[in-house]
Amino acid sequence: MELFYRELGEGQPLIILHGLFGSSDNWLSIAKLLAEDYHVYSVDQRNHGQSPHSDDFDYPTMAKDLSDFIDQHEIEDPIIIGHSMGGKVAMQYAVNNPQNWQKLIVVDIAPKSYEVHHDQILEGLNSLDLDNLKSRGDADKELSEYVPELGVRQFLLKNLNRDNSGFSWKINLPVLTKNIEIIGAGLDGRLSESKPVLFINGEKSGYIKEKDYSLIDEKFPGATVVTIKDAGHWVHAEKPEEFMETLTAFLNQ
Repeated sequence: MELFYRELGEGQPLIILHGLFGSSDNWLSIAKLLAEDYHVYSVDQRNHGQSPHSDDFDYPTMAKDLSDFIDQHEIEDPIIIGHSMGGKVAMQYAVNNPQNWQKLIVVDIAPKSYEVHHDQILEGLNSLDLDNLKSRGDADKELSEYVPELGVRQFLLKNLNRDNSGFSWKINLPVLTKNIEIIGAGLDGRLSESKPVLFINGEKSGYIKEKDYSLIDEKFPGATVVTIKDAGHWVHAEKPEEFMETLTAFLNQ
């Protein structure tokens, strides 16, 4: 599969993987900052953004997508950043390919399994009648009955595409809906050697709890966990300065 990506900067290769319902666009501001020192590849994962759609959608498949992307672009020893779902893809790739990466940064996700908690969002997205939708404002109003948080709705509705024929989803909504339980799956395997791994945790998020630290250390021996105060799940968007300070300190070690 040929994944869509945005490429910026020069130097040591660095790959960014977005989370569920996201795309490379969500990381553009951070990618531009990193591009001052790195050769950044910000990737749209399958069934997201401008990348192809497929019925196959699980972590082994997406980790293979990343491996293929690295081979296709002849990338050597990359730094890999993954947020949420992208963090699990990055972890699975790192475990499967321990020799072909330099550093791993996992943003606000643990290697454990999670119960389904996006059902309300999916119900809201599936409720939108795209054939009769008149405007993005109408979409926001309808979605607000399921998703009360304005910021979350704005994030989700970035997936709504409009052209001369009307509205359509950039995401593969039927496949995401069908496979949502798979997105909660835990990491298969563990890293067999100690390498530089950083977990960045949003204090207000709840995705990484203190009781998860032992599992993180079991899966990634010697990994560091840093918590960013007053940040939720979208740490990089909510606290960009603190996120970049934490990231830069780790990358410069």
